[in-house]
Amino acid sequence: MRAAAAVGTPAESTSSRGTGYATASAADFDASALRREVACHAPVFARSVVVGTGPHAILPDASPARPDRIAALLAAIDALADDAAHAPPWCSVWVEHPDSDEGKGLSKLARALQSRLDAMLRQSGRIEPGAGCRLHVFLADGATAWVGTSDADATRWPMGIPRLRRAGPAPSRSAQKLAEAIVVFLGERESELLRPGQRAVDLGAAPGGWTWVLASRGLKVVAVDNGPLKGEVAHDPLVRHLRADGLTWRPPRPVDWLVCDIVERPARIAEVVAAWMADGVARRAIFNLKLPMKKRYDEVRRCEGLIVERLRAAGIRATLSLRHLYHDREEITGFVGRDESGPRP
Repeated sequence: MRAAAAVGTPAESTSSRGTGYATASAADFDASALRREVACHAPVFARSVVVGTGPHAILPDASPARPDRIAALLAAIDALADDAAHAPPWCSVWVEHPDSDEGKGLSKLARALQSRLDAMLRQSGRIEPGAGCRLHVFLADGATAWVGTSDADATRWPMGIPRLRRAGPAPSRSAQKLAEAIVVFLGERESELLRPGQRAVDLGAAPGGWTWVLASRGLKVVAVDNGPLKGEVAHDPLVRHLRADGLTWRPPRPVDWLVCDIVERPARIAEVVAAWMADGVARRAIFNLKLPMKKRYDEVRRCEGLIVERLRAAGIRATLSLRHLYHDREEITGFVGRDESGPRP
């Protein structure tokens, strides 16, 4: 909705709670402009955004024992392709379904349909690896689908779920949250921005999941928490455990990375992160904001404003992104990085 408004296209939400997906409709819009807006300013709570048409009935009225949905899907795809904003070539076709308990029952059907559609579209020359646009088919259920496109760089994983390497001997499952954040926020620049030998601080480190992720990548980590570290990370030579209050502790000299997963009011965490960045204590930060039960979007924007205003007052140029990641629960994850060009002139 925010992205649509940014390109001058008022949209009306038609989604229902508990479905695992959201839809919005608009009478007239520039699909290319909307895709670009989403690619540049990713929404907070949607892991992927597709612009297209639907819902389309894909099950024949008189369904045989094994109904063929391909004809109806191809008709919808052909109609979409007639619009210059969605025209092929597409880099690939993904057939997706809701990320919910009910939606998981569609996974086998989605794989079968994707295999057939991919072969047909490649044969007709409409799939070309390297193209800037991706084709999506979204199955709401076995009889209904949407078709649309996305910017290929904005949708890097089917259903917005990144493939992560196994956490190995990490002391907690929270390690997956930081691992996902690194992949999502740093992307192809991961090896450039997160390097062995860099110095990092983990606020609220215990039992050590986030510290383990950083140390396993060769960073030197100060783990700040009054609680104990567990498992191998407690004895890792790259880790120094400091028993202190993560909300008030500061390192004696600036560090490359700050990470923070403290259970605290989101505004308080936003203030801590903003202060570290504005005062030059850290160059980049990844942090979690534990959201309240109500008015979550309002709280996200409040925290965003706190960080932006603090950095602006300090004359700091920075990139800020807030996302609800796959491994997040009642929280969102943020990334902020100082512009390498330094303070505003």
